[in-house]
Amino acid sequence: MLRQITILGTGLIGGSLALAAKREGIRVIGSDRPSILDEAKRRGVIDTAVADPVAASKGSDVVVLAMPVGAILELMEKLAPALSPGTLLTDVGSTKSAIVARAYELFGDAAASRFLPGHPMAGKEHSGVENADADLFRDAVWLVTPLEVQTLDFGRAGDYTAFLAKIGARVIAMDAERHDRVCAWVSHLPQMLSTALAGTLLDEFTASGPEGATLDDVHAVGGRALREMTRIASSPYSMWRDIALTNSENIADALLALEQRLAHLRENLRSPELRREFEQGNRFHDEKPQARNQKQK
Repeated sequence: MLRQITILGTGLIGGSLALAAKREGIRVIGSDRPSILDEAKRRGVIDTAVADPVAASKGSDVVVLAMPVGAILELMEKLAPALSPGTLLTDVGSTKSAIVARAYELFGDAAASRFLPGHPMAGKEHSGVENADADLFRDAVWLVTPLEVQTLDFGRAGDYTAFLAKIGARVIAMDAERHDRVCAWVSHLPQMLSTALAGTLLDEFTASGPEGATLDDVHAVGGRALREMTRIASSPYSMWRDIALTNSENIADALLALEQRLAHLRENLRSPELRREFEQGNRFHDEKPQARNQKQK
């Protein structure tokens, strides 16, 4: 059972986790920049604010690194020698292979009892503690990439994953390399696509675009499809820089495959092949487990 959690990074993800923990009766210590901590405390997101991450971590059952991957890797080195052996260190980083490697470097043979890599597949269009939501993780997948011989059935890792399930998350375990490859396709590629589309529209229609059309026309005419396709283009570079650096090979592979698909579409706009491409695209939703089960009934 968890009595106290320290959350290092009280933005959208860390703040939402803090609110969910408080709702379960768990005491939450927050650590961040002073201005962010003041806001988190004012909003009742955390119980206690401690600027120094090492001091903030003392006495907690679990310490959560809720920050971009680069900062996670850096802070792991600072915390590793300072944490009690009974404290579980975990993270919410969007890539896992580099973090897993660092955990083995820092904790050695004790890594499985000291560190649990994690990644909640949840978020919002706007970041910051002011957008924190205790229900953010309800029905969301929370990926974990257990270390060798690590079990999620007992100990601090068991307590933590049980807590995640209690706040509504669906905990799924997979190895770190598989995680990074899958996330390159289902999370990182959509972000790059949204960023590229929004940037292209800005370039094409700023001032006076084709036939005198402007960006105001794009916003006025664009419907739900355009809003959905460009929504995540507002995501902060500070987070995606670290994701690109630590998962560049997988992301590059996904981008190349999409480039080739787009080129194929461009070359077949007036051929029957375009129909086949649409039929192939239609199959994607037909292959969802729910859709397959529906067909079998």
